[in-house]
This record gives sequence, C-alpha cells and structure tokens, in this order.
Amino acid sequence: MRDPYKILGLHPGAGNAEVKAAYRKLAKQLHPDAQTSSGNHHARFQEVTAAYNQLKDEASRRRFEAESLAAAAAARTREFHAAAEPAGPQTDDLFSELFEGIRSAGKRVFRARGEDRIYRLSVSFLEAANGTTKRVRLDGGRMLDVAVPAGIESGKQIRLKGQGGEGHGGAGAGDALFTVEVEPHPLFERRGEDIHLTLPVTLGEAVLGAKVDVPTVSGSVSLAVPAGSNTGTKLRLRGKGLKGPEGSVGDQYVTLSLMLPEQADEALQDFAASWAEGRKHNPRKGFSGF
Repeated sequence: MRDPYKILGLHPGAGNAEVKAAYRKLAKQLHPDAQTSSGNHHARFQEVTAAYNQLKDEASRRRFEAESLAAAAAARTREFHAAAEPAGPQTDDLFSELFEGIRSAGKRVFRARGEDRIYRLSVSFLEAANGTTKRVRLDGGRMLDVAVPAGIESGKQIRLKGQGGEGHGGAGAGDALFTVEVEPHPLFERRGEDIHLTLPVTLGEAVLGAKVDVPTVSGSVSLAVPAGSNTGTKLRLRGKGLKGPEGSVGDQYVTLSLMLPEQADEALQDFAASWAEGRKHNPRKGFSGF
C-alpha cells in the first residue's frame, strides 16, 4: 500500500488542516462529476479518498501508523527467516550488517566460562602445620600436584586456576577448588596460631627440675622444667607454633602433668608416710568445704 502522505502530496506528520486542504484540492480536480472521462481520474479519486480517510483525524492516523509499523516489522521478519548467509557483493549492505550482528551475538551468547570443580583434600596435622605437596587425581583421571601452604586450617580452600571444567566458545576453563580437612593429632591441639601440648613429667623432674625433650610440629626441642613444678604448670616455647597468614608465627604451650610410677614404689611410699611437711600441706585450700 502506498504512503497516504505521498498520495496527498504532503510531508509525513502533516496536521489535520493540511490534510483536509490537500484533499479538497485534489477532490475538486478528480471528482467524476468534474471530469469528461472517468478512467484514470476515477481510480485516482478513489486513491485520494482512501488516503484522506487514513489521515483525516488523529485516531485514524495513529491507527494507520501502527499498522504500518507492524507490517514493516513482519516484512523484516520474513526477510530474516528467508535469508541464509549473505549471497555476495550484491546483498543489501544494511541486511548484511544486521545478519552479521545477529550471528556475532549468537556467538557471544554461547561463550561461557567453565564450571568450577570442588574436591576434598585430606592432610595430616603435621602436613598442614609445615606445608606439603599432595598429588591428587582430578575428574577424568588427570593427576595434579597441589601445594598445601604451611599453617592451613580445616575448611580453607586451595584454588588452582584453570584446572576446572572446560570453557565454551573460547572462554577460559573453570577452577579446581580443594577444601582442606586436617586430621587430628594425638598430642597437639591447635588454637589459632598456637600449639598446645600436655607433657607428662616424673615426680623427680617436677620436684628437682630437669631438662626434658618436648615434641613440636617442627621437631623435638629441649625444655627446662623448673624445680617445684606442679601438674598444670604451663611453659611457653616461643616461635614453635604455626605460621600465620601475614608472616607471624605462634608459640607452643606445654602444660605439665605429674605422673607417678605405674608400679608401687615402697621407698616413695615410705618417704611420703614419713614426710611431716607433706602432711601439713593442703592442696585443696580454698575449695568449698575445706
């Protein structure tokens, strides 16, 4: 269908007054009663009248413009679905750019980073304390060495970039995430960056004092037990704890525990029975009821 503005000789967006004036002028020229022949003039008169009816008021004009936009959109849709790859240099430039844009957009839609893969990594207490390298098997059987940093805690994650699922459309691979589980130790207890250890000592070592070997996460060291120590006496080994995230190092705390011989010692029993000062000593002083 031809543009009604062009039929009436008007520019797009002409007002109601302009539309009516143009129609009156053309109707006088083309009306069948004013013509000796009704051939082409009659058809032209009908075309002008139809154009006027489409533009005679705001409502009809908006309806015409909406129908025109819908028809244009439908035509572009038909052209798009009917088109394959641009046929060559004679293909319309605008359509070529549109087609290429859509094709490129399709590629971008399917460009996606690979998914992250989650694994569990179990390490011993001493491996976590000092750091280590663990060889693990990934999905698909691939082997990989994972560096475990010194001082790592249970629940922390180690991320290896690009070792996860494969990306799509040229995007990068995902990461491999290893959640660390630190196994407990029979002697050591971790509290933050510090290590705590309960150390058994003999009666003689506690009474007289002694030099004793103490295990730490980095090896055995010598510890001076002061004379007159009791069960519960706490000693500190500076710098024998765990490495912190910013280069700090914790301490190891050693709590003494007095241990008597498993087998009865008559000499010790005789001494305790005859030790007058010992009978005067009340270790429960201050307890309720004493």
